Amino acid sequence: MASNEQSTSNAPVEIKPIRVLIAKPGLDGHDRGAKVVARALRDSGMEVVYTGIRQTPQMIAEAALQEDVQVIGISILSGAHLGLFPRIVDELNSRGIDDVLLFAGGIIPDEDIPTVEDIGFLGVFGPGTDTRDIIEFVRKNAPSRD
Repeated sequence: MASNEQSTSNAPVEIKPIRVLIAKPGLDGHDRGAKVVARALRDSGMEVVYTGIRQTPQMIAEAALQEDVQVIGISILSGAHLGLFPRIVDELNSRGIDDVLLFAGGIIPDEDIPTVEDIGFLGVFGPGTDTRDIIEFVRKNAPSRD
């Protein structure tokens, strides 16, 4: 090929799947909803890491760092969201993780949603949310990775 010719390829462009971490902080041991969301995201083509129950903010942030995720979904039913969510964000920031999409699900009173959003959670999903809405939210808002 001459030096001024460019190669064109019809090879398909590889699209990397969105990487999501689903975590259950605190002492709450009820994880059915978290598992349903994790499975729905996985079935939609995303790579999902589920940390399991009783995770500390440090454990969640470290898992996010190790797994190089773009999205973190926190499931909480215990009512401790206003105590735990800022600690999770602080732990993420202390590891230089400031480019992830955060969303929460579970029992979060309507009056707490503006505070949760101010903490950094772009989406808040309550019981009965259609998983298709969560999938669409993640696809629309997940930061891209090179």
